[in-house]
Amino acid sequence: MASLAQSETDFSALPELSEDIFTAPLKRPDHLGLDWVEPAQADYGAEDDAIWDELFARQLGVLPGRAASAFMEGLDKLDLARGGVPDFGRLSEELDALTGWSVVPVPMLIPDHVFFWHLANRRFPAGNFIRTRETFDYIQEPDVFHDVFGHVPMLTDPVFADYMQEYGRAGWKAMRYNRLKALGALYWYTVEFGLIEEANGIKAYGAGILSGPTEAKFAVEAQSPNRIMLNVDRVMRTDYVISDLQPTYFVIESFEDLFRQTVERDFDRLYRSLAPAFTYANSAVIDVDNVVHRGTQEYLLRGGRGSGAPAV
Repeated sequence: MASLAQSETDFSALPELSEDIFTAPLKRPDHLGLDWVEPAQADYGAEDDAIWDELFARQLGVLPGRAASAFMEGLDKLDLARGGVPDFGRLSEELDALTGWSVVPVPMLIPDHVFFWHLANRRFPAGNFIRTRETFDYIQEPDVFHDVFGHVPMLTDPVFADYMQEYGRAGWKAMRYNRLKALGALYWYTVEFGLIEEANGIKAYGAGILSGPTEAKFAVEAQSPNRIMLNVDRVMRTDYVISDLQPTYFVIESFEDLFRQTVERDFDRLYRSLAPAFTYANSAVIDVDNVVHRGTQEYLLRGGRGSGAPAV
């Protein structure tokens, strides 16, 4: 194994974590190696394929006009409408030809350093299971639909694909400084819940938005949430919501802009200045913000999902 100190230039081996690096304890299933990759993709049955197809059709009824053009183009490039849960081998061959990425099956959420290592080597770990009818509308842990439908089409865009690799490389530095929460906020507000300015308006490119019908409308159109232009330093100091609609979304000008703001940033200096906890609430608007839309926060103030508040 590489040491974490070596890992910022050598991504060929998993880093060896010292005791002073704080990560969430996850128990590795006995049948998996240190990379946490399943020996094979799950054998999905007819009911699993039907669930995928119904989820796919539902999203395709919502996303045109709301999803980023790069995402819609990615769906076509990978022919994800061919029916049923995609075969990872075939998907990886097609993705590799476009941007050099592949998709690997993992059983669940995996340790941070393993996740970063896969991204740094242009491998996207995807959940090796699909939700049930009972969890059709909401699932806490990302499944194959969220991971493949929501994330993988964006990996056909060369600049975004490079951003994802650089994010993985940056992860080991964040661990060395014990600032995983801060780097996680950047992932959350870009890869999962990011918005982008396009010629015909603001669109969604984040997988958490694209894989759910309610958030796809809420993020782009609702009056409740703030929409603020991305500032990396500010985002990495901002708390976020895991199990409800976001009070705030951050907007990029382009994927080139996202790449520049992150890859060209001196993260050593940033991490030394960050507090261990978040500075800003997820609904906050602060004086340095370039605000596109200041939200009413009606949904949040009415109690959010638990209260049955309308997503307006």
